Amino acid sequence: MDNSGTIDEETTLLPQNSEGRRSPTRLPKAQIAIVLLLQLCEPVVGRSISPYINKLVSGLDIIGGDERKVGYYTGLIQSLFFLTEAIAVMQWSRLSDRIGRKPVLLFGLVGASLSTLLFGLSRTFWTLVISRCLCGLLNGNTGVMGSAMGDLTDSSNRAQAFSFLSMIWATGSSLGPLIGGSFARPHERFPGVFTGQFWVDYPYFLPCVVVASFVGFAFIVALLFLKEPVAIRELLVYRVLISVFNYMTLAFLDIMLGALLPLFLAMLIEIGGLGFEPSTIGYIIGVYGLCNGIFQVLCFAPIVRRFGTRSIFVKGIMSFVLIYALFPVMNVIARHSGVNAIVWSIIILMICFMSFMDMAYGCIFMYVTASSPNKHSLGATNGLSQTSVSLARTLGPAISTSLFALSAERNLLGGYAVYVILGVISCLAVLPAVQLPEQIWEEKNDNDTETTTPTD
Repeated sequence: MDNSGTIDEETTLLPQNSEGRRSPTRLPKAQIAIVLLLQLCEPVVGRSISPYINKLVSGLDIIGGDERKVGYYTGLIQSLFFLTEAIAVMQWSRLSDRIGRKPVLLFGLVGASLSTLLFGLSRTFWTLVISRCLCGLLNGNTGVMGSAMGDLTDSSNRAQAFSFLSMIWATGSSLGPLIGGSFARPHERFPGVFTGQFWVDYPYFLPCVVVASFVGFAFIVALLFLKEPVAIRELLVYRVLISVFNYMTLAFLDIMLGALLPLFLAMLIEIGGLGFEPSTIGYIIGVYGLCNGIFQVLCFAPIVRRFGTRSIFVKGIMSFVLIYALFPVMNVIARHSGVNAIVWSIIILMICFMSFMDMAYGCIFMYVTASSPNKHSLGATNGLSQTSVSLARTLGPAISTSLFALSAERNLLGGYAVYVILGVISCLAVLPAVQLPEQIWEEKNDNDTETTTPTD
């Protein structure tokens, strides 16, 4: 193949060197930057409520003054979001194959912005549920953005592109909680500025406004500058299923951790947590996201090249066991000595483990994208993966937070049964992980739909 072909924003070429191997194709940086901006909106919208959701629910009549029940209802709110997303995401991905990625992405941004504002204006449990369900139904961007990234890359440059995807997700996971924790209850944090009764009645509307404004900015950028990549149809094979199943397993473990961590940080020490304020929770999650983002962009590609994609994915799954084991250790220390330097050191260690674990996302993204039988199948393949992941995320928050509440309420294993159960689940998740091939599948040409075997 001639290496002299022109590479523009819409064309992906696969030049080969003299040994017949693919040389890295130049990334279409402007278009990828726009897709990454849209990707940033996802964790910002999803994670911005983490610092204050437990405080918000604890003030609702539905818990009857019993803070031990907070975990049940916060888990339900988060689970219903992913349930509705699971119902809708496959259809949005299919629609993007027919009408194009751009209109679906733009509609998803509008849905995320409006539902976020509605969440900030909610004053009852059921209006909170409705707003999160609308966010899940209207926002089909998760799968579509994976398809768009696949349209813009090939096997020669995908590791480089997906290292940025992991970094962007980590950045959003940092920025969202920082916004939520910093701007929640502005009448208390900034009494000289937010003096009206409105901010007392709606103490969590300001962070929702900030998040919705950010999403609105992304909408304008995409509307003006995003070009339309092309995809046509769905065609699935076995290698898609093993990749998607592992993606679903990773997401299930991660969403349980994501729901459990802020609950653990917020609950009183005697209930099994650390008793932090929403602002402190926001800073902790924000620091994790910042450190994780830097780690992913600097270390993901070289570490994967050195140790292999499957090896890093398997070790990322295994790290959940260590992470869940740290929760009871922190609470035991806090019960005896308060939240001291040892507890903070363990929090830092947990952040390190979580950053390593997040490399598994970049690895499985590469497996899922490469498993698509051809470029025209990317929309359906990513749609299937995101539908499966959304179903897993539907169950995850309710399971982990309810297990926390149940363990505390009935004093199961001293209140720590939740971590034993999640540790066992993490061990079982290693089994499908080792079924992935050591080498990612070679991509096939657009018109070739036969299955391929892993390369040696």
